[in-house]
Amino acid sequence: MVLVWIDPAMAWNTSVYQYDLVVLPVDKVWTPELHVTNGITTTMKHSSKDLVLNSNGTLRHTVIINAEVNCEVNLFNYPFASDFCPVAIQTWSFDGCGTELLLDELRVVNGTQGDWQTESGVLVKQYNMMTDRNYILVGLRIKYLNPFITLLLPTFLIILADVTSFALPLGGGERNSFKVTLVLSFTMFLIILNDQLPGDSHCSPIIRTHFCVCLVFLMLSMLVSIVLTRLAKDGRLILCCWSKDKEPVPENTGNVEEKEDEEAKVDIGVIQPNASEESDRMLRKVVNIMEALDAKQLQMAESFPADCRGAATDR
Repeated sequence: MVLVWIDPAMAWNTSVYQYDLVVLPVDKVWTPELHVTNGITTTMKHSSKDLVLNSNGTLRHTVIINAEVNCEVNLFNYPFASDFCPVAIQTWSFDGCGTELLLDELRVVNGTQGDWQTESGVLVKQYNMMTDRNYILVGLRIKYLNPFITLLLPTFLIILADVTSFALPLGGGERNSFKVTLVLSFTMFLIILNDQLPGDSHCSPIIRTHFCVCLVFLMLSMLVSIVLTRLAKDGRLILCCWSKDKEPVPENTGNVEEKEDEEAKVDIGVIQPNASEESDRMLRKVVNIMEALDAKQLQMAESFPADCRGAATDR
């Protein structure tokens, strides 16, 4: 800050001392002190050890003020937030006695620091019904590139991967396992960012709502995929824990003749386009089946008692 003030006691007559400007040590001259009243910490130091004095008593000096100001910035649109931060500058005065500060010109120098960027600065005499001090309204805007890459871009990519996962087949469970992995990954992502996101219970940024909507979308997509897998497997939606009824198993599983008849029916019922080779194969199978039946009947006849055989012969 360049300070310009008038001290009539420091003026001289140029006819006596014919120099218009002189350089004086700053520690030998009174200099005004400036305070940032809404600052947490404020330090003011001289930029040089000398100052310039004019013959009419006008002094010019440059000081450096470092102030840490606590600003209430609206973070509802985070990471696209922007707001004004008031900086109150005041000099000592009491009942009209003291120093009156008049701010003349304001320039923004080196407006990029950290995640915030200084866009503008406006001089205001009155702010929030306070007229005893001068205000500088500093326009701040967050640099959205880093938050967009670290916060928004991963959510868009996860949602895109979830939508594309519908191209996976329903069978085998690959789609369901992939969707469960996406939900767990997104949940871990939110747990990590929970302490880093700005805002509190009174003012929560809209990005938290964005994360909530993305999580709900992932959960609904996972549930729809599970239901479609069930429909593709059984053809109907069963909301119970048991599966579809199976066909009953025949009781007489030990009957060799019925098994052979069924195998014969299955084998005989197959018709291939090559008639010559398939017909010979079918005839051989029929001959084998007939021979097996004859051998079975002969074995049953030999196992009967002699009286039973005689009775069967008489009949």
